[in-house]
Formats: sequence, structure tokens, C-alpha cells
Amino acid sequence: MSALAVPAPVAPAPRAATDSMLGQVLRRLAANLTVACVVPALLLYVVLQLAGVAPAVLSALAWSYAAMAWRRATGRQTSGLLVIAAAILTVRTVFTLSTGNTYVYFLEPIVTDSIVALMFLGSLATARPLVARVAADFYPMTADLKRCPKVARLFQRLTLMWAGVGLLKAGVGFWLLETLDTADFVLVKTSATIAITVLAVVVTVRAAVVVLRRHHPAQASA
Repeated sequence: MSALAVPAPVAPAPRAATDSMLGQVLRRLAANLTVACVVPALLLYVVLQLAGVAPAVLSALAWSYAAMAWRRATGRQTSGLLVIAAAILTVRTVFTLSTGNTYVYFLEPIVTDSIVALMFLGSLATARPLVARVAADFYPMTADLKRCPKVARLFQRLTLMWAGVGLLKAGVGFWLLETLDTADFVLVKTSATIAITVLAVVVTVRAAVVVLRRHHPAQASA
């Protein structure tokens, strides 16, 4: 074989395979979001109505740590998203129990968004940016896929993007807190946060699908 021979281009994965992969990603995302975010939020709301602020925030935090302990006890891989959510809930609980101040209570998620954004930025200086650490929560990451240079670059770019998302949420939240009354703030800030997060998730999944289809079709068709 000639040394100048050019490898034949690899065709993108069929659309059916990509759709299957996307469905798998969304199922993993839904499962991990339910455990890490939805259940603690429901616990917070229900216990708040029944027993007050302190039991509510403690019950949400207890769920997160119990979920991590259960995964460890059953030999399951600990969800990176769950670890991040538990860290955020820990900060929120400390803020809430130590102040009891309404302004500080609403300011705390804004501070948390800023801290998380800085965590994403700081992780870019390490061998594994944060997106790489939580990717396995949503898609089966083989050793070969982890070593793919284009996938590594994707993780870096998405980590930078999520840092920007955190800073954007923090900036919007602080502006709304300073300009709206409490009732309007809760409604508008919650809606804005959901919209920004959903858009970021869509961009993340779409970017991952494009990279896998173009540069790692064997994994995309798995």
C-alpha cells in the first residue's frame, strides 16, 4: 500500500442510529435530573408547607446525601450531577439556616450560580473539565471515546459555555432581585432560569450529536 494513500472518509451515522442515541441521552438526562433536582425540589415544597423552612431545606439536603450513599452502597457509579446538586444544596442550606433573611434566601441561588460558573471555569485548567466529569451520567463513555481529541475539545467548549450560562443566570437573577418585588421576582426569575437552562441543554445535546455523528460514528451507532 502506498504511503500516500488517503483513508476513505467515514460516513456519518444513519439518522435512525442518531435518533436512538439522542433518545438514550434524554432518558439518562431525565433520570439523573429527577434524582438530583426534581425530587429535592418537591421535598422542599411539600415539607415547607407542612413543617416550615428549616425541615424543608434539611429534607432536600438529606435526600441528596442519601441518594449518593445508596449509589455507593449498591456499587453504582455516583452521578456527577448529583454530587454538584448536593454541593449546591449544602450551600443553600447553610445560607438559609444561618440567616433566615428573605433577601439572602433569594440571593443565595444567585451566589451559587456564580460559584458553579467559577467551578466550570476553574476546571478548564485541569485534565478533566466539569462537563467531561458528568458526561457519563447521560451517555455511556467508553475509554476510546474519552481519548478522542474532538470529544475532548467538545467537553472544553461545553464547559466554557456552561460557565457562561451560570454567569448569565446569576446576572439576570441579581438584576431581577434588585428591580422587582418578591412575587414578581419568583415568577420571572424561575421562568428565565428554566428557559436559559433548557436552551443550554438543547445546545449541549445537539453539539454532542454532531460531534459523534461526524467524528465517532461507531459510538453514535451503538
